Amino acid sequence: MSSKERDRTYPPLPEPLPGPVVDNHTHIEPFQHFPETELALDQQVELAAAVGVSRIVQCGCDLEAARWTVAEAVANPAVVGAIAVHPNEAPRLEARTPGGYQAGLAEIETLARNSRRVRAIGETGLDYFRTAPEGREQQRRAFRDHIALAKELDLAMQIHDRDAHQDVIDILLADGAPERTVFHCYSGDVEMAQILKAHGWYASFAGTVTFKNAEGLRAAVATLPPELVLVETDAPYLTPEPYRGRPNAPFMVALTMRTVAERMGLALAAACTQVWDNTERVYGAW
Repeated sequence: MSSKERDRTYPPLPEPLPGPVVDNHTHIEPFQHFPETELALDQQVELAAAVGVSRIVQCGCDLEAARWTVAEAVANPAVVGAIAVHPNEAPRLEARTPGGYQAGLAEIETLARNSRRVRAIGETGLDYFRTAPEGREQQRRAFRDHIALAKELDLAMQIHDRDAHQDVIDILLADGAPERTVFHCYSGDVEMAQILKAHGWYASFAGTVTFKNAEGLRAAVATLPPELVLVETDAPYLTPEPYRGRPNAPFMVALTMRTVAERMGLALAAACTQVWDNTERVYGAW
């Protein structure tokens, strides 16, 4: 393999954790927008369980993925679902789909109401990375709709926040956040972690917390009380070091968890127990 070619094989299984944890946010759906995902969900669940990642929250954030997520969560006892119209998907639906974004949201609501295996509305929020001003306004409307839906159904909410920290926080404070609000793939700093701490919002840390240039994220872990910390993969991307750039999978939480435990100031076994308890508090048992 030349130095310019990326290794598209999965990393080896990490050393097993001393206690079970949950991958709080992953994407396993085998669709064309995630071509790296070559393993079926059942295989992913089996590999994850082998290293102590015994439960998975699968996130479907367009309509096709949401339908698939609900069906797979019903079929697999290790999996529950989070479903939503992703911030980047909301303007696309509005522009290209019969019935627009509102029809898509209506389907998400129906799926969430009709399955106890849906435990969260998400990922929803704001993504200003590639979004034009008119798309940002649609995103803000969609975010507010999802906040209202999560509260109406008494479900947790998983937030996608990219280059939009202040607007996300302002909307949560103006509209009132759901009781169980999770900043998935937390990307804020220590100051933002203090805001989460003040409001009892959860931060979920992905493989990015292991990156060499991510000392700010590691400092945020240390800032938060242990009872507000979760872990995730956001697979198939954001694979933790030393395998950054290779396909990610739920079993890689076992590596991320070690970095998170160190910055939580807890022994690994105690950190696993704490994160497990936190996850059940957010999503319930399954």
